[in-house]
Amino acid sequence: MQKFTLWFGIVLLVIGVLGFVPGVTTDGSLLGIFDVDALHNVVHVLTGVIAIVVAKKSMDASRMFLKVFGVVYGLVAIVGFAQGDTVLGLFGVNMADNVLHLVIAVLALWLGFKKDGSAAPAAPAAPQM
Repeated sequence: MQKFTLWFGIVLLVIGVLGFVPGVTTDGSLLGIFDVDALHNVVHVLTGVIAIVVAKKSMDASRMFLKVFGVVYGLVAIVGFAQGDTVLGLFGVNMADNVLHLVIAVLALWLGFKKDGSAAPAAPAAPQM
């Protein structure tokens, strides 16, 4: 869980920074696929930094981050699908952004809410004689 949150934070941070790099981003399109702008990039950078910091704290912090992050990105995806080309008029999105936001939200929510398989229930203690 913490490793996923850490790597996810690193990817978001890199994507956010790349959004500011001419050549990687042309005409407001990252890699020719995703709509980006300054605010969109800043959100990715900040989210990435928060994920990295949280991943270093604890498993519980990582799990809570993924739950909150999943809900927020789910809402961003829904609003993006509804509005088509922006999220609340704050930053531009396209269908690729909306689908990616939805996939990320589902993955984050699944990881944040899934039961940890490593913690098996304790076996009942043998009766004392």
